[in-house]
Amino acid sequence: MTVVKTHYHRRQSTAPDDRGEGVISAAIAVLIMAFLGVGMWVAFNATFQHTAKNVNNQVNCIGQTTSSSSC
Repeated sequence: MTVVKTHYHRRQSTAPDDRGEGVISAAIAVLIMAFLGVGMWVAFNATFQHTAKNVNNQVNCIGQTTSSSSC
């Protein structure tokens, strides 16, 4: 049996090396999504707190007389 060793020649390119481009793009996309998530959470939390305050106010007004000015 004869063993033949194959040599692959690397192509010499004058173009810049782009091997890390996909990793960098993925990292940027992850950071953008993280910032969007934080912004959405802040908006949701503020809306929820405001809504909870209004609901509590309305629940406290149930059964009170109309002379109260807060209801």
